[in-house]
Amino acid sequence: MLRRIFLALVVAAVIGGAIFWWLTIPATVAANSLPAYTPDPANGLTTFNAGGCSSCHAVPGQPDRLKLGGGLAIPSPFGTFHSPNISPDPTDGIGRWTEAEFVSAVLKGTAPSGAHYFPAFPYASYANARIEDIRDLFAYLKTLAPVAGKVRDHDVPFPFNVRRNVGIWKFLFADDRPFQPDPARSAQWNRGAYLVNGFGHCAECHSPRNFLGGIVAAQRFAGGPNPEGEGWVPNITQKRLADWSAKDIAFFLETGQTPEGDSAGGSMVRVIRNTSQLSAEDRAAMAEYIKSLPPLEGPPRPKKAAKS
Repeated sequence: MLRRIFLALVVAAVIGGAIFWWLTIPATVAANSLPAYTPDPANGLTTFNAGGCSSCHAVPGQPDRLKLGGGLAIPSPFGTFHSPNISPDPTDGIGRWTEAEFVSAVLKGTAPSGAHYFPAFPYASYANARIEDIRDLFAYLKTLAPVAGKVRDHDVPFPFNVRRNVGIWKFLFADDRPFQPDPARSAQWNRGAYLVNGFGHCAECHSPRNFLGGIVAAQRFAGGPNPEGEGWVPNITQKRLADWSAKDIAFFLETGQTPEGDSAGGSMVRVIRNTSQLSAEDRAAMAEYIKSLPPLEGPPRPKKAAKS
């Protein structure tokens, strides 16, 4: 009897391990699946600014937002991540990457080594992007100056440091369906939806997360605790922005100034440095989409402790 129970447990463990292994296989984009294409670095610059690449990957403490040597510390409930070098440096950056490896990284969250990237890299949003935009971004990054310097490893404790487990996180929370325009909406609204939900990855900060770090879909864009651990990220649905016009939102994305005369603070300052570089048309498109978000109640903010 005990032998049968033991054998059943072994079989169950083997089956469970095989399922886990299958579910967590890192996805890649094969080079032969990419059709012939002439990249447009100018569009790559637009994608670079929409994606806020310099916000995380520019070397901290220096003014050049195109010096992409990485090194920014990104705290989270699961440990501290350190943004990598994405300059064209052949040793420390992405100078030796192929185009297919770059597309796999951005679209699938898979490194050239075949390992999963941690979702501190917002590929769950980038997965909605068009491959042509990603190829253009790669072409643009190759025009920038290489920056030498290897970034330190992430400070992530067990079991969160087991990259294979990220495959389960992707299975649960990463939606890799490409963006589908809404034919009932205007071209400008659809452009805004693409930018906000894709490269703009606005929901990554402006949404509450569950205990596994996945966005709570029912409260998408409704604000919540700052993923970096300090402060509160505001609700950007009409629950909070009902008094803002689309022009107010577009002006904020350009200048960081609110209709009340306040200004952006915290990590949003870095975001504005990027959105201010977009065309007025793209900012207007993002504003139109954000203004259309239905009002959603976000999680309750913690009460401030009374001063003694």
